[in-house]
Amino acid sequence: MDKVILTKEGLEKLKAEYDELVNIRRKDIVDRIAKAREQGDLSENGAYHAAKEEQAFIEGRIEELEDILKNALVEVSTGTKDGIIKVGCVVRVKIDSTEEEFSIVGTPEANPTEKKISHESPLGAALLGKKVGDVVEVEAPVGKIHYEILGVR
Repeated sequence: MDKVILTKEGLEKLKAEYDELVNIRRKDIVDRIAKAREQGDLSENGAYHAAKEEQAFIEGRIEELEDILKNALVEVSTGTKDGIIKVGCVVRVKIDSTEEEFSIVGTPEANPTEKKISHESPLGAALLGKKVGDVVEVEAPVGKIHYEILGVR
């Protein structure tokens, strides 16, 4: 696996999720499986099958998080003195007459509903290395969209 770029905040959130999965949810699911087994015939035991399915999900997510954490490269950005956009920056842009503000983050922590976009997304990649006053063009399903950079912090 290649290095995974994360913000410090993103790394802490992933570590917390990992700790919860390993120390709490994994133990809870083992207990649920044991209780379901006590009900007898496993072939028609819905609680058992649901718990086993959840266990598979939890173990898969633990493995995924272990890979991410092992390969994490933390970008520490407490703002930008040179005005250049990098991972960890909060960027304010203008699209037509609308202003938007979002954070540039590592791919595992991207969440558009929280206004966190990946540095590998078309917009994130276009903004990296740019500064206030620059205009970037991003190809979207609706056509080309122009973003004017109004602020970086």
